[in-house]
Amino acid sequence: MAKAKSTLTRRGMLKGSAAGLAALTIVPRHVLGGRGYIPPSDMINHAVIGVGGMGRGHVNMVKGDKIGKLVAVCDVDAKHLANAVKQGGGDCKGYLDYRDVFDRGDVDVAHIVTPPHWHALISIAAANAGIDVWCEKPMTRTIAEGQHVIDAVQRNGVVFRLNTWFRLYGGLYGLGATAKQVKTLVESGELGWPLTARVSPHTGFSWKVRMWSGKTNIKPEPVPDGFDYDRWLGPAPVKPYFRHRTHASFRGYWDYDGGGLADMGQHYLDPVQYILNKDNTSPVEIEAHAPWPTHPDACGAWGRVVMTYADGCKIILESAEWGKQETKGKPYLEGPKGKLYRGFKTDPPELAEKIKSMPAPEPMISDFNVSVKTRKTFGLNEVNGNRSNLLVHLANVAIRTGRKLKFDPVTQRFIDDEGANRLADQPMRAPYHL
Repeated sequence: MAKAKSTLTRRGMLKGSAAGLAALTIVPRHVLGGRGYIPPSDMINHAVIGVGGMGRGHVNMVKGDKIGKLVAVCDVDAKHLANAVKQGGGDCKGYLDYRDVFDRGDVDVAHIVTPPHWHALISIAAANAGIDVWCEKPMTRTIAEGQHVIDAVQRNGVVFRLNTWFRLYGGLYGLGATAKQVKTLVESGELGWPLTARVSPHTGFSWKVRMWSGKTNIKPEPVPDGFDYDRWLGPAPVKPYFRHRTHASFRGYWDYDGGGLADMGQHYLDPVQYILNKDNTSPVEIEAHAPWPTHPDACGAWGRVVMTYADGCKIILESAEWGKQETKGKPYLEGPKGKLYRGFKTDPPELAEKIKSMPAPEPMISDFNVSVKTRKTFGLNEVNGNRSNLLVHLANVAIRTGRKLKFDPVTQRFIDDEGANRLADQPMRAPYHL
């Protein structure tokens, strides 16, 4: 059943019940709504799946939402779960298995805050249950998983939000401008075309390479009490437990994530994609400069990645952790007619002033409650979110293969490179599958 039907039926019954009771007896004021009160039928029920550090942040977000109600939290770590239940308060219940959360029948929005190797499976399960999805970045762990999520979301009529926000609101780190301001400048034609975007510490963007590098001298450790390690692994290969592979430092291992590039990539690259008007396509050529061969298990250092679109636009990523630094002193955005630097300084200088009188980009829905209530697409959704997700994985596949890659944006496969395609579409551990 599509989400719109199930939600309206549940809320319609609540409204009808409240009206009927009001005609027969006295009911509590909050049930009927009105000034200062929100009736239960207008509340949005949330469940948070994965309640580590980031998940606890989601719990607080729901608790701070006037029309949000936290009804469930879920985690495979008993300590995390107990803390989240206490934090959630009220009628919030704890679960070890996300499937039991979805079987409740009253969840409207599922927050997917697990490590990325679980994102696709749980997003698809939520969609199949008619539940809207609020997913952490990166959207999926591999390229192929993205299309499966898109299919499930659209087949079931649910709405999807990717949890990064820079295309929607807020400044672009050290750039001193919002994505909408930069897009206004680009759409004016004042910079010319094609454009080159540089995303590096020199233009205000740190990739956290060292923070999220994996360890290679791993020695097996006993699994802590209360932690279901096998369930945490889920679709990932079985490997001996080692604390650094899990919880707060999982990002340093290819089985679960993709290092600092995957951690920060959608934050940094989604607004670039939006600015360049590339929400419906991907680069056709990707080349990485990094130590090679890479470690098969642990994410590590890389220097630079250049991604080129069919029309000549480029995105250059640089980490400042390896090799020659070519973005130092260069602008964040450059075209044949003008440049944009950190601090929203332009060349020629009058461009920054000109955009104040230029038409703003088309507005997007930036409040997920609006999407849930109206069934209208959120500004950063499964389609454009998957395209910026692809940018992250294209870069990492180029780093891992050590060669220049050709990519087909339509089929979303690498051209004449089965080694790269094996990284793009990886099997899951049985019995897990998409």
